[in-house]
Amino acid sequence: MTDRASSRTRRRTLLSSGASVTLALGGVLLAGGVSQAAAQGPCDIYAAGGTPCVAAHSTTRALYAAYDGPLYQVERVSDSTTLTISPLAAGGVADAAAQDSFCAQTTCYITVIYDQSGHGNNLTQAPAGGAAGGPDNLAVATAARTTLNGQEAYGVYIAPGTGYRDDSTSGIATGDSAEGEYAIFDGTHFDSGCCFDYGNAETSNTDTGAGHMEAINFGNEKDWGYGAGTGPWIMADLENGLFSGVNAGYNSGDPTINYRYTTAMVKGTANQWAIEGGNAQSGSLSTFYSGARPSGYNPMHKEGAIILGIGGDNSKSSAGTFYEGVMTSGYPSNATDAAVQANIVAAGYASPASVGPAVGSTVSLQATTACCTGDYLKHDDSDTKVVIAAVSSSSSATTKADADWIVTTGLADTSCISFESANDSGQYLRHSGFEIYLQPNDGTSLFASDATFCPQPGNSGTGVSFEALAYPSKYLRHYNYTAYIASDGGSNAWDASSLWPNDTSWLVDTAW
Repeated sequence: MTDRASSRTRRRTLLSSGASVTLALGGVLLAGGVSQAAAQGPCDIYAAGGTPCVAAHSTTRALYAAYDGPLYQVERVSDSTTLTISPLAAGGVADAAAQDSFCAQTTCYITVIYDQSGHGNNLTQAPAGGAAGGPDNLAVATAARTTLNGQEAYGVYIAPGTGYRDDSTSGIATGDSAEGEYAIFDGTHFDSGCCFDYGNAETSNTDTGAGHMEAINFGNEKDWGYGAGTGPWIMADLENGLFSGVNAGYNSGDPTINYRYTTAMVKGTANQWAIEGGNAQSGSLSTFYSGARPSGYNPMHKEGAIILGIGGDNSKSSAGTFYEGVMTSGYPSNATDAAVQANIVAAGYASPASVGPAVGSTVSLQATTACCTGDYLKHDDSDTKVVIAAVSSSSSATTKADADWIVTTGLADTSCISFESANDSGQYLRHSGFEIYLQPNDGTSLFASDATFCPQPGNSGTGVSFEALAYPSKYLRHYNYTAYIASDGGSNAWDASSLWPNDTSWLVDTAW
């Protein structure tokens, strides 16, 4: 390949992002980004209420004011080296900058989510179970960027097939013992698969019967139970049933709840349980159900394992995003739950500034690899394939139009984007068999997923990278001038690690 200079250096519009940093009262940040210890964490509040945390998991922040230990571990693909991420200060936000530096120009996976409670209930890669094979996939460490009072952090992005578990726990409720659970989820990232759960499950990874689980479930699956509207709903996975109230099936009191950051709570004691939820960014909690156990679930037979992103028997066809969550010993009071919600709101969860092109704009995507800086992502009217090819001011009008893309809201996820051809209305970039094609939108959920990409900071440190929604470890890449979605290393030729950071990084330019 020969090195070709860009003809449009002056036209280039590089996207940049920034986040304002504010003073968090009580809090975690001072202006300028200096991390400070929190006055209280959720687990301090639970302890004061007589229901201490026995598991506390978060990749975004410390859940105790005095906690300065490990939050999570990442492993990078390039050399299998691991790094433990801790808070910037006791009680503070995760040191995301350390992850950014460590994972630059490669892919990282979250291998351990540490328990902050002192009980050693760490979440690791889920093994095989009764419903599906394993071990499960691990979450891509960079797939769920967020901010807390302006400070960057990362959540746990669960794609179908991804899951974490601890089958040998300490202090977790068993039998009919009382417990409370909360989690913060991305209320816009969900599906109808089974089962996006966080909480108490079987130690055997198999379905051992009704009442052997008590976990928070989030999604819009309707096979067992559901609430009002179209979902998603906060429900309880009690095994052999997702319950939105005392009865199986429909319960009108459990509303659709889809705040960008959603607080979800489930708690239970002898013949009593409750569902609570709210906006993790503002306001108070609402109680969606509080009352007797469903028929066949009193007493409970909880086993005390902990799951994230899967069902108790390793059902793993679900999707969602987790930021933090805890499990308590004892049934928390409503006053305690309310205080925890206030603490969550004060943590200042917010979406990060966009790193991708604006929805509604028309752009071109320029390659950044040294070989190909005069090349742009384009389609050819002779077939449906997508390639990179030279485009310049002297190119034909058709060639220029073939390299222009209308940025639309993601067909399968409104927080991401899709690319519609500027000169073939209704046709979108989509992957099939990992190769990129231009095809008309057929209205199916599969097409929508295949045509949705999530912008991330450029893997090479330059420009923007576009992560496939359906395959969080794979990015839009050119390889031998053909476009694919590719991981950093893998069995396919286009997954080659050589030049992967550059080949997956694009300069977003104005339309031709």
